[in-house]
Amino acid sequence: MAPLGIESFTVPRSKRKHAPKPPEKVSLYRNAFKSALFKFNPKLMIHNPVMFVVLIGFILTLMMCVNTQIFGKTMATVGYVLWVTFILWLTLFFANYAEAYAEGRGKAQAETLKKTRSDTLARRILENGQTEQVSAGDLRAGDIVRVDAGEIIPSDGEVIEGIASVDESAITGESAPVIKEPGSDIASSVTGGTKVQSDHLVIRITTNPGESFLDKMIALVEGAKRQKTPNEITLTVLLVALTLIFLLVCVTLLAYAYYSKASIDIATLIALLVCLIPTTIGALLSAIGIAGMDRVSRFNVIAMSGKAVEASGDVGVLILDKTGTITLGNRLASEFLPVKGKSREDLARISAESSLDDTTPEGKSIVELSKNLGVKDVTNPPGSNFIEFSAETRSSGVDLPDGEKIRKGAADAIKRFVTEQGGSWPEQAHELVEQVARQGGTPLVVAKGADVYGVIHLKDIIKPGMKERFAQMRTMGIRTIMCTGDNPITASVIAREAGVDDYIAEAKPEDKIKVIKKYQSEGLLVAMTGDGTNDAPALAQADVGLAMNSGTQAAKEAANMIDLDSDPSKLIDVVSIGKQLLITRGALTTFSVANDIAKYFAIIPAIFSSALPAMKLFDIMHLGSSQNAILSALIFNAVIIPLLIPLAMKGVQFKPMTANQLLSRNVLLFGLGGIIAPFIGIKIISLGLNLLGL
Repeated sequence: MAPLGIESFTVPRSKRKHAPKPPEKVSLYRNAFKSALFKFNPKLMIHNPVMFVVLIGFILTLMMCVNTQIFGKTMATVGYVLWVTFILWLTLFFANYAEAYAEGRGKAQAETLKKTRSDTLARRILENGQTEQVSAGDLRAGDIVRVDAGEIIPSDGEVIEGIASVDESAITGESAPVIKEPGSDIASSVTGGTKVQSDHLVIRITTNPGESFLDKMIALVEGAKRQKTPNEITLTVLLVALTLIFLLVCVTLLAYAYYSKASIDIATLIALLVCLIPTTIGALLSAIGIAGMDRVSRFNVIAMSGKAVEASGDVGVLILDKTGTITLGNRLASEFLPVKGKSREDLARISAESSLDDTTPEGKSIVELSKNLGVKDVTNPPGSNFIEFSAETRSSGVDLPDGEKIRKGAADAIKRFVTEQGGSWPEQAHELVEQVARQGGTPLVVAKGADVYGVIHLKDIIKPGMKERFAQMRTMGIRTIMCTGDNPITASVIAREAGVDDYIAEAKPEDKIKVIKKYQSEGLLVAMTGDGTNDAPALAQADVGLAMNSGTQAAKEAANMIDLDSDPSKLIDVVSIGKQLLITRGALTTFSVANDIAKYFAIIPAIFSSALPAMKLFDIMHLGSSQNAILSALIFNAVIIPLLIPLAMKGVQFKPMTANQLLSRNVLLFGLGGIIAPFIGIKIISLGLNLLGL
């Protein structure tokens, strides 16, 4: 098995410039303080069983402050009970504050997004061609609107007319405008809240009020839809089990104390229980999950759920769509290669004729290349019928009024077309197709009726840095697979240049789903990036589906993550955060349990050493009185929570290493550290209490 590890987690400078500006810290702390007080509501705290037990203990000791004898005769003083009650309250407050602070960072981002979602006016185009001004909130899916330069796009939609530059910085943080135009899945998709900078666009609205991408972003970063993940639920069950075990231990100690004639009152027993149950991880568990989603959002990725973030940490296979993901997505015509008996000019002319109404980047580049070769004044006669490209036919072209048909497309599709027209497939066409494929290009065969005219060489441009990113994924034990509709030869060249582990050529949408299901049946979690409508089914099937923000609405609806920067290599950062989330949770759980073990051996000897002289052998800390030991441990138990909040927010840093090395490192660091820290901390606090006379 490949080593499993990732880089030390730091935010690259290139990512920092896109991240939302952090909110004012003073305001964040103040709001977190208020929210922490509100979270004392038992209806809210019952969702965290460990801290709910602490709340019950706090209520019981609070009752004892009014009457120390309410639960029977006790030697505990009012002052001692007040101290215990206050420290229990402080423990609850710190736990609530950790969660409130994590939520507050997300809510601050949501406020920024809400400013972007202003109630703009839209010009809706009526069936008679007239326009009317309506509020953006009144728009429905299917409505047609016109947006001119300087105006805000009112809602998510698709461009059906016009070409304009759009400022998407409000969503992506990237200041450079993008060109939007009809005819391309990627270029035609627009997001509500972005601004048209030049010219105008006619847009078909694709969402209803409350369903737009911006609305979903706001709901997600506010945490309104955050649910406990499977790992979090499992850990919660473990913490409940440990709490029950220590509850039984404390009940047993009460009976044992009565038998040994040792003095132990209810307030001390409650304090002991709170010290022994896993309050540290119980207090930070929710904050760790929220912080994981927050770290993803700071990389300009919106995760639809915490489950998606966790799943990304366990990904074993990454399925990548080639066009727009590994490559820039705009294949450009670079050369006309005619077969024998046909001239380059003839090939250029009929290629241009088949592409006059082709609004795709490829089609436009064919017309442009033909003009550069001197082919002028190319027009199709009235009555011509343009045939759009489809995934099934894998070709496009034009039917002329005189019955002639021109087609351009994949070699096998054009070969079938020529045969159906009664023609034959020239051997040289096959040679030209292989020649283009060997160069890493995409061959587009052109035929008019039964005659093959030649091949158009379309070049794919691989995005910078992709090979290095795939090498990092390989180091992390992730297998990368490229899916493409290209022929096997072309696909192999692109795969080799990009550095992916494997590829699937001539892939249809259903082929991607088959590959994902195949690896899932082997017990592997599969992630996929995509941007087109044809990627939507596979994005929905994958365990982690990362859609590009520049992609279609269908792709964004199907995915469980959306990359606002539209950088498919961003998935490696998402995987890093997912792994970091899992390891942070595991590390703090280890630390918390180790703390409880240490506190057990630090407190019990101090409580029973007076009644049982043999226990003095285990009283290595020499804390003095049992009340001093209890208060020292209880204070340490409370203050360790805020001290660990920064680590829970930032996550545990780690370097590339195998899974076994990573486990050994965390057990040594957080396990051994969790045992040692209480002995040191409790002793220091005990000395401080002695100075106060406690």
